[in-house]
Amino acid sequence: MPRVKTHARIDKSLSGEPVSVEDGSATVRLKTSEVMVADEKGLVHGGFLFSAADYAAMLSVNHPNVVLAKAEVKFLKPVKVGDEVLFRGEVKERDGRKFKVIVEGERKGEKVFEGTFLCIVPERHVLERG
Repeated sequence: MPRVKTHARIDKSLSGEPVSVEDGSATVRLKTSEVMVADEKGLVHGGFLFSAADYAAMLSVNHPNVVLAKAEVKFLKPVKVGDEVLFRGEVKERDGRKFKVIVEGERKGEKVFEGTFLCIVPERHVLERG
């Protein structure tokens, strides 16, 4: 597995654990937990699913400066506490420093999430002045 070059300090308990990182693709496993629950029935808040999908997109590009510019996502099925979701990202298009990454999330073979992420790699970190 290539070395992870981005998002080194992300909280993997909230955004998922990298399973694989290849050139142009990545897989992240999100193990849902009680801290992600939105209601008394155990529904996992969609923000945690989005975070794991975003992380898979970032790892698919795998550049230290990569950031998200735009996302269009669909939550296809509810996810409950205790579920494990695999998010697979793949770079589908590249135009200079812009990357279109498709991410799908699946739980036990059932698709629960899909999204298109526009990732940008600026020349320097977005928080650096210059």
